[in-house]
Amino acid sequence: MSSQVVIALDFSSKDEVMNFVKKFQKSLYVKVGMELFYKEGPAIIKELKELGHQIFLDLKLHDIPNTVKHAMKNIASLEVDMVNVHAAGGTKMMKAALEGLEEGTPDGKKRPLLIAVTQLTSTSEEQVIHEQGISSLQDSIKLYAAITEESGLDGVVCSPLDVELVQTAVKGENFLTVTPGIRLADNSVDDQVRVTTPAKARQYGSSYIVVGRSITKSENPVEAYEEVIAQWEGVTI
Repeated sequence: MSSQVVIALDFSSKDEVMNFVKKFQKSLYVKVGMELFYKEGPAIIKELKELGHQIFLDLKLHDIPNTVKHAMKNIASLEVDMVNVHAAGGTKMMKAALEGLEEGTPDGKKRPLLIAVTQLTSTSEEQVIHEQGISSLQDSIKLYAAITEESGLDGVVCSPLDVELVQTAVKGENFLTVTPGIRLADNSVDDQVRVTTPAKARQYGSSYIVVGRSITKSENPVEAYEEVIAQWEGVTI
């Protein structure tokens, strides 16, 4: 079950990442985002894979379909385990992303999971209405989830608070919900608006949880990671 707990490597350099992951005597599922990837490039992916870690490459592609297709074809060669796009790019873009990913996946290898961002966990109802011109946050999430499934993708990124809403909008039972915005109860929510604990996320039905600062900023990251896993699995520690 711990492979469903993804650690967000919110670091700015390879040295920081390697100093962090070497604290763990086990393979991890980690998220490499824009800051780290744009600084270190594909080399950081190769090093993490050589250490046996699974990788969610979180670049949130959003561009014209042809550009996204070719970008995904290149990303597929990195042999990561999960990638994403913005659902706001539309069905043509998402289908193109899937095509590129399938074309670029090496023979004999499993295609990375492809998911789409609905609304960021930092986005509020007020922002959706006044800045995006959408009637409501819930309507937006339901629509994006539905068109993501229609496009053939594996699931969505959404707040854990929106998992039940996503499930009402899609038809497939195996449609994934990957949920950031996870904090241990006594941690700060920082710049995120819609957050919850690992235990609550499990209750809501999240497929994967993404946990960053609750682990990476902890004085004892290994202990914090084990606490997150215990809460996710419903184990009392």
